[in-house]
Amino acid sequence: MYWYLRLDLILALTGRLIVIVFVVNCGSSSIKYQLINMEGERVMAKGLIERIGMEGSTLKHTPAGKYTIDLKEEIPDHKVGIRMAIKALTSKEYGVIKDMSEIDAVGHRVVHGGERFTDSVLITSDVLRGIEACCEIAPLHNPPNLYGINACMEIMRGTPQVAVFDTAFHQTMPKVAYLYGLPYEMYVKYGVRRYGFHGTSHKYVALRAAELMQEHMNDLRIISCHLGNGASIAAIKYGKSIDTSMGYTPLEGLIMGTRSGEIDPAIIPFLMEKENMNAQQIDDYLNRRSGILGISGLSSDFRDLESAANRGDDRSQLAIDVFAYKVKKYIGGYVAAMGGVDAIVFTAGLGENSPFMRDKICNGLEYLGTRIDPDLNQVRGKEREISVRRARVKIFVIPTNEELVIARDTYNICRRIIKL
Repeated sequence: MYWYLRLDLILALTGRLIVIVFVVNCGSSSIKYQLINMEGERVMAKGLIERIGMEGSTLKHTPAGKYTIDLKEEIPDHKVGIRMAIKALTSKEYGVIKDMSEIDAVGHRVVHGGERFTDSVLITSDVLRGIEACCEIAPLHNPPNLYGINACMEIMRGTPQVAVFDTAFHQTMPKVAYLYGLPYEMYVKYGVRRYGFHGTSHKYVALRAAELMQEHMNDLRIISCHLGNGASIAAIKYGKSIDTSMGYTPLEGLIMGTRSGEIDPAIIPFLMEKENMNAQQIDDYLNRRSGILGISGLSSDFRDLESAANRGDDRSQLAIDVFAYKVKKYIGGYVAAMGGVDAIVFTAGLGENSPFMRDKICNGLEYLGTRIDPDLNQVRGKEREISVRRARVKIFVIPTNEELVIARDTYNICRRIIKL
């Protein structure tokens, strides 16, 4: 698996004890990070850098068990942002390590790995070229991921870097699930197929649900509902993703905060003609002006919609109803695809924090052999089983932890290489 490693990376890992992992998640104008001690999987510090390349850029740094430090500085690019994060981590006043050399490895979230990357991998020049090649099908996500990788590789020379792909977990999908009804050569020539996203989140909560059930994930059929501003559902059968709602891009699938989700393809040229839109404008329209925001005309935040619906706003109520219906329909479809279900998991911002939405989605699914306990369901952001006692199909709220998945993969890959 690692025959292509460069000699300098092998030497960097030889004799190295991997303990502290720096997890980096770069967006176009932001960097989220965590520093995790893998002995006990303890978060030492976490932070968020916002408005990179814009006025009012800030770093919010939170050492474990202490208050958040707000630092306002000019952050023109991701390299400066990474340097600021390391400076905060090594600060005498609010840092958690003495110097940068204590970071043993860096794990990077990479959104799209295409068909090439079916698992996390140590980053080499060859891997970098592969990530760059996927920029064509993930132009909003992979370029900023690369900014972070290149910045860390330049700043922390000799420190092993690992790429963890959102798409990798879904590479177990069969062709019947990932192929579209297009001429087959479009798949062969351009890789046009369903890829799926949020893979690290779906993987984490499925593993955690199995642990809570005191079962092995390979013995369970789990439906994972990652419901936030971006939302996707995955059918995980006996440890493998066999289908997921997002497709070639994160635009397909469920209706989302500002994304349309699945629509009749013929609507696109119709709108382009009627509204005199070009390709870039229609892409913006479907990604940023549609979805829950588009239906409600009010907000992409479900908290705003719930408040407005309680005041009698019909369109806010309609947006809520449409979203819940779509989720319920996917759950039913995935039960059919897997030949049954053992557990349904709710995660991400909305899934973790909205008892109202969880109840609305599950109302009518009693035929599956489960029912929400209304008292247990009154939980926000905490891990809990919320189904009634002795339910045949369990329902869980499990806060996702994508950073821990990235840290675990980084740790395990580096340790395997050390043993070569």
